[in-house]
Amino acid sequence: MAKQEAPLESLADYLPGGTYPMVSQYLHQFKIHLTITRARSSILGDYRHAMQGKNHRISVNGNLNVHAFLLTLLHEIAHLLTFQIYGNRVQSHGREWKNEFAKLLKYFLEAGIFPADIAQAVRKSLHSPAASSCADDDLTRVLRRYDTNADGVVLVEDLHVGELFVIRGGRVFRKGETLRKRVQCVELKTGRVYLFSPVYEVKRLNVQS
Repeated sequence: MAKQEAPLESLADYLPGGTYPMVSQYLHQFKIHLTITRARSSILGDYRHAMQGKNHRISVNGNLNVHAFLLTLLHEIAHLLTFQIYGNRVQSHGREWKNEFAKLLKYFLEAGIFPADIAQAVRKSLHSPAASSCADDDLTRVLRRYDTNADGVVLVEDLHVGELFVIRGGRVFRKGETLRKRVQCVELKTGRVYLFSPVYEVKRLNVQS
């Protein structure tokens, strides 16, 4: 099973120092069932609202560094707060969710728990938080500085034009030119062209192009 249950107190190991009391107040107040999962390639976190006698449910990937974990958890708590006010009447990442997420971010920023570079990137996003930290290129770059187990992973933008790289699942691509905010890359097997985010994580192939 990908999901593992653990005592709530163990959550502190996944959070920046001193933030557990701040986070736990939301978990207790809204009776959130929090699950820490193994790495998922498609999502960092997930929220399911309370229904049919079940508590609100949030899951967060356990392989994230402490700052990315906190931001992902706050992202999901913002979904809960939005649901409490508006139910299903608003868009998932619409203005209402952005407002609730921004309030949470401001609260934690004012507590001074983020390193200066992350705090600066988060402040820049307050007026319109992205639907995912992965969708905020500047924040992704900053958060990545705090990863401790990169396992040979690089960003697409770190590669030279013409270099080969492999993505999850084993598909191999050659990096091309950057077009606006996306990088044009060709899949070797099919010859098809795909557009990648410059901060998409890949593995460099040790093959000379």
